[in-house]
Amino acid sequence: MTVIGFHCSHEQINPAQLLRDVQRAEQAGFTAGMSSDHLSPWSTRQGESGFAWSFLGAALATTQLPFGVVNAPGQRYHPAIVAQAIATLAQMFPGRFWAALGSGEASNERVTGAEWPRKDVRDQRLIECVDIIRRLLGGEEVSHSGLVHVNRAQLWTLPETIPDLVGPAVTAETAARHAAWADGLITVNQPRDKLAKVLDSYRDAGGRGPARLQIHLSWAPTEDQALSIAHDQWRSNVFDPPVCWDTETVEAFDVMGEKVTPEHVRQSVRVSDDLAQHAQWLQEDLEQGWDELYLHFVGQEQAGFIDAFGEHVLPQLNPTAPQAVTA
Repeated sequence: MTVIGFHCSHEQINPAQLLRDVQRAEQAGFTAGMSSDHLSPWSTRQGESGFAWSFLGAALATTQLPFGVVNAPGQRYHPAIVAQAIATLAQMFPGRFWAALGSGEASNERVTGAEWPRKDVRDQRLIECVDIIRRLLGGEEVSHSGLVHVNRAQLWTLPETIPDLVGPAVTAETAARHAAWADGLITVNQPRDKLAKVLDSYRDAGGRGPARLQIHLSWAPTEDQALSIAHDQWRSNVFDPPVCWDTETVEAFDVMGEKVTPEHVRQSVRVSDDLAQHAQWLQEDLEQGWDELYLHFVGQEQAGFIDAFGEHVLPQLNPTAPQAVTA
């Protein structure tokens, strides 16, 4: 199984265009999709904030692709509402939806006016939310008093098959913690030795299910163009935790990004004008043990990337559809 998915970046592209893009990606040979879930972009240059859950209904209805979304329950979203959203999509599109549940970033979550908690508190809040969501998806009436509060919540529309709840992790330590509850793992590209530690940590801790890798990349007909696209769109996204977790405003990200050089961006984005190089990198990901790859071209104009990868890269990897969730 070689799943090559298309990442839908709601921070960068308006949802109407993004829907056309993912439909084009399916026609080009991509076999899955996933969505970010942001209220705030990372930069004013990105400049979008479409609502992922509305988009997901349209994307699932107008393609045959399975989809995932990365979501942060507990502050901007109450876990009962997240459970309801998951249940509805899973009931409408059986076996075609998964949700990765993380602890979030201040840039999105602080809009409720609540205090942005410490990381250890956010991690514990996530565990409570996952338990609440699982119980609601299982048909229970749920009450809970802790870092989140639930009063006799129950879902009346339930899917026949409970979709995977996936653990998003950047570090090996987080991956190991997620192994206790997650039905799969998702992370983002970083140096290969660090990726190996994240994957090994998850598996060594008993982690089950597919290992998914989201890959930030930039391709253009020339190297200079590819690097320019990456530097323009992604230089505000190169900061390691806790900076990316705790910075609250687009304006602050842009100020920090002013000193980021194009060569620095290469550490976070795979930049090359050589399609054979991109194919080789992806093959190395598969050989490392990643089950599903989700390609995020960091530019805002997706058509050229989709067509070029569909013609020259995907055929070398023989992408297939993910295995459907059946239990």
